[in-house]
Amino acid sequence: MARTSDKEHWERLWKKRDVKAMYDNSGRILAAVKRFWGDDLEGKKVLEVGAGSGRDSFDLSGLGAEVYTLDYAPASLKLIQNINAETRAKTIPVGGDAFALPFDDDTFDLVFHQGLIEHFREEEGIIAENARVVKPGGYVILDVPQTYHIYTVIKKLLIAVNKWFAGWEKQFTLGQLERKAEKYGLESADFYAEWMYPSLFYRMTREALWPLGIHLPLVLFKVPGLHQIRRALKNKLRYVRPLAYTGISVGLVARKPEAGEK
Repeated sequence: MARTSDKEHWERLWKKRDVKAMYDNSGRILAAVKRFWGDDLEGKKVLEVGAGSGRDSFDLSGLGAEVYTLDYAPASLKLIQNINAETRAKTIPVGGDAFALPFDDDTFDLVFHQGLIEHFREEEGIIAENARVVKPGGYVILDVPQTYHIYTVIKKLLIAVNKWFAGWEKQFTLGQLERKAEKYGLESADFYAEWMYPSLFYRMTREALWPLGIHLPLVLFKVPGLHQIRRALKNKLRYVRPLAYTGISVGLVARKPEAGEK
């Protein structure tokens, strides 16, 4: 039987430990959004599909957007509700199916997801729903694992021995994302690459030691000056197209054309 990624995997993940002890998405969704909307999201209506912890959504809510966080895992929705209670930025948790979104056509200015479509063997139904509920002139962000990375090799080995945290997962290139988006009437508007920091080796070591009661910090240390240089360089290179085929993750920003646009 082919391996799958099921709701039970996500229930275990979101119940496992404090989300503050888990790695975030390095602000890449927020950075991508700021490239087309700037810092003022007042009046924008946003949907995160497969929200998980919803941390990207809280960033957008903090800039004034009305943000809906949809997931099918009750543990995810409970986690988001808890974060809502602890923070000033709020989202609107919604239980639902990414393949049949409970929203009308042309509802949102932005639809996005990170760590979602790679877990489904027939992911195009999700992209079709993204295209349906986003407004003409609105944006869809598809953020996925990038194919040409050592992470893919390690992941495939762990899946083969049934040790992958999410059960099953695939990967994409930027070109593949663009073709899938175009199939549903979305035009490529921007993209970004993401490289892992701290390193994959450090993260794997930290994860392996956690069950033994050894809790390494999220980042072991930052060299003053060098860290700032590295971050500034990464922020420039992440938008260079050839490098989108080298990162651990890749994101496509697609736009739904308005009536009359080619």
